Amino acid sequence: MISDERMTFKVFDDAGKEVECEVLFTFESDETKKNYMVYTDNTVDDEGNTKVYASIYTPGEDETKLIPIETDKEWQIIETILDELQSSMKENVTGNGQE
Repeated sequence: MISDERMTFKVFDDAGKEVECEVLFTFESDETKKNYMVYTDNTVDDEGNTKVYASIYTPGEDETKLIPIETDKEWQIIETILDELQSSMKENVTGNGQE
């Protein structure tokens, strides 16, 4: 069953302001053996694209700690997944079965 309930959490930005973030998805990489969380604060950049962030986390902790991603290899893994998701979404929108 699919739930419409959003998974959200709050963080403090550099200015100390509380910001609500929405979890887009989480995954474990077979390559790095780490768990990643991809999320957004629902703000947009100058080109109108929604800003998306990613961090390492440990599932099952009482208080989730987001750990910065520091290697190019890990960023490549995340970018590949985001590209695949974006392509899949575009195909679903344009290939909706109508001819």
